[in-house]
Amino acid sequence: MSRFGADAIYANTCRFIVLAALAWLPSLAMAGAEPLDLARFRGKVVVIDFWASWCAPCRQSFPWLNEMQARYRDRGLVVIGVNVDRERAEADRFLQQTPADFQIVYDPDGVLASRYQVPGMPSSYVIGRDGQQVEVHIGFRKDMRERREAELERLLSSGGASRVQPQ
Repeated sequence: MSRFGADAIYANTCRFIVLAALAWLPSLAMAGAEPLDLARFRGKVVVIDFWASWCAPCRQSFPWLNEMQARYRDRGLVVIGVNVDRERAEADRFLQQTPADFQIVYDPDGVLASRYQVPGMPSSYVIGRDGQQVEVHIGFRKDMRERREAELERLLSSGGASRVQPQ
C-alpha cells in the first residue's frame, strides 16, 4: 500500500474515532454536574484536552489554554479539559493550584480516553467548525505555542476544517 493510501486510512480512522468519542461527551458530567451538550458547539473550533493531576506538562499547558480561551472565545473557540484522574479530589487539588478558565469534564473510568485512544498526557484534539478532527497534539512544549496558536487562528478564520499543513 502506498504511503498516501495509508495516510488516507489513518485520517479516516482518526475521524471515526473522534466522531465516536464526541457521541460520548454528552453523557459525561462537567464541573458542577452540568451535562455537556456538544450540539451547542456546532460551528465552533473545539480543543479537547485530556489531562491528569500527576502530569507536569499539563501544568504548563493550562495557562496557555486559558490564554487561548480568553483571546479567541469571541471568535468561536471552545476549550474543554477532560480529566482522567480516578479520584476527583486529585483533580480538584490540581485545579486549585492551576486554575482552568475553560470547561472541565471528568472521565474517571477512562471511557472517553479509551474512545480517543489517548496515548499520553496531555493530549489535545482540535475539532474544526464542521465537527471534523483537524489535529492531534501529544504532550505540550512551550516552543510549540506560537505554531499551535497560528493553527487555531487559521481555523477560526476559515469556515471549515481543512487539515492544517505541517510547517
